[in-house]
Amino acid sequence: MPATQVDVWATPAREIAPGFRARFIHSERTTHAYWEIDPGILMPEHSHHHEQTVNVLEGSIEFVVEGRSHMLEAGHVLVIPSHVPHSAEALAPCKMLVVFSPVREEYL
Repeated sequence: MPATQVDVWATPAREIAPGFRARFIHSERTTHAYWEIDPGILMPEHSHHHEQTVNVLEGSIEFVVEGRSHMLEAGHVLVIPSHVPHSAEALAPCKMLVVFSPVREEYL
């Protein structure tokens, strides 16, 4: 696969759920999701076969992973293994880069 350059902020955002907007960049093995989340919005508990690495760029968000709370702010990273139940709620307007491996086919 050749090198690819993308201006992520010029990529149209998709509203995946109310208050959850993302811009997606896909490589051969990963999906990079640049999320913008409105405060007070809850992502209900779910799990998937993808490993998920959350990088908070701006704002703050609470992730609950297997019942344990993780308060994240800009500069914090959280790694969620495959098949582990998790939920999230933005506490302030939030921007995150979330890397999924393998590729999230439903976001192609």
